[in-house]
Amino acid sequence: MEVLVKNLKIKYVLTCIAVTFVVSLFISLAPINVEQCKCGKTEETDIDERHVHKSASKHTKHRLAILVPFRDRFEELLIFAPHIKSFLDKQDINYHVFILNQIDKYRFNRASLINVGFLEVKGEFDYIAMHDVDLLPMNDQLKYYYPETGPLHISSPELHPRYHYPTFIGGILLVNRKHFLKVNGMSNKYWGWGLEDDEFYVRLKEAGLNVTRPPNLLTGIQSTFKHIHDRNHRKRDMAKCFNQREVTRKRDRQTGLNNVAYKIENTINAKIENTSITILNVMLTCDKSITPWCLCDMLNIVSDKKIKNQSNLKTNVYR
Repeated sequence: MEVLVKNLKIKYVLTCIAVTFVVSLFISLAPINVEQCKCGKTEETDIDERHVHKSASKHTKHRLAILVPFRDRFEELLIFAPHIKSFLDKQDINYHVFILNQIDKYRFNRASLINVGFLEVKGEFDYIAMHDVDLLPMNDQLKYYYPETGPLHISSPELHPRYHYPTFIGGILLVNRKHFLKVNGMSNKYWGWGLEDDEFYVRLKEAGLNVTRPPNLLTGIQSTFKHIHDRNHRKRDMAKCFNQREVTRKRDRQTGLNNVAYKIENTINAKIENTSITILNVMLTCDKSITPWCLCDMLNIVSDKKIKNQSNLKTNVYR
């Protein structure tokens, strides 16, 4: 009996050795599926990639709202939206485009629309770009980064295709939330075309905010931007009525963010090609006791010849 038990133990041990050898041989010859392999080295690579992306995304921590005052400029919008997406996607910026579409009966008011846009987005965005729909940046050195110390004028007078006077801040201006609140936004008195950005420049200066501009660009007025507005196809509303010309050449200390009157009729999320935009249909309200020129009629349009003969007009600019 003892001999039988001993023989069985020997057979069992030999069988185990044989099975172990066969299994080991099979494993060594079997192919390894790399995609299913989750090893320590791969996990370390993922962590490194996330770290690199985080380092490259320092500008995404601030959210930019592109505010585009708008009315009846659909041909230009179809060009602007995909262009600005292609341009800004290279800069690793967290941004969104808002079209501020004025749908009321009054004359176009760019400054009030920017005030409206700011009020609607300030809870979610850290800075704004006051952006003309007909001005396309072409030089990749134009960076739409967060303006920490003061407003950044992207379309400086040395680069803009049309306007070259030193205090010009129109076209494309970046302002952070704190600074826009500090100056109470823009004046609401500018119905029709022009001068609202000049008045805003004075607000910034009085608040001690210095406007900076892109340095060391090799392109000039011919190639830094593309201006797509056709003056022959779409005339600017340059009419002046009542005492508009006199009032709008003075610093406005009555209106701004705190009293812009408006209603958002509806909000539309849309796509132009591959560009997501948000359209705010805005109805502005006009207090005719303050700005009767929100509507002009032929009887009240001021003669340019008469205005030019008023020699004291320039001395009263923004005082």
